[in-house]
Amino acid sequence: MKKKLLRYRLQPLVEIKTRAKKRAELRLAQALVKLENEKKKLKKLEEEKKEIIRRRKECRLELHHKVSEGEAHVRDGSVRVNFLRKLEEDEKKKEEEITQQKKVIENCETEVKRARRDYIDAAKELRVMEKHKDLWWKKVQAEIDREEEKEMDELGNVIHNLRKVA
Repeated sequence: MKKKLLRYRLQPLVEIKTRAKKRAELRLAQALVKLENEKKKLKKLEEEKKEIIRRRKECRLELHHKVSEGEAHVRDGSVRVNFLRKLEEDEKKKEEEITQQKKVIENCETEVKRARRDYIDAAKELRVMEKHKDLWWKKVQAEIDREEEKEMDELGNVIHNLRKVA
């Protein structure tokens, strides 16, 4: 058995498993990035909602202050009430957006779990193939060593017989 002629017959499968692992790793990384971006969007929406609530409270206090001081005019009051209603509508819309964004995040988390599972499976499959290749190589190496040992024994016997004859 010659070393140069030895080729692991399942090498193409090892290469396929290696590529599959790299693709799974890439999908996992992309899923994690997407999840992180969606979480940032949620945080931004929540901050916008807090700002709307703050503005609503501020406007309400200002209106209350003007009414209690007697500085409020009918027109000012109706404008502020309309503004408060608009802020309330904005707050409800933001809450709906936040609910939608939470659903998007749940979907992203599911995708991350799936991608992580796929990556783990691909890594295990590649490890199995590499282990098989290592065992195959050890078996081949043992066979080569046996053949070399046999050839050396035969060579030793031939030399011994030649010395006897001579």
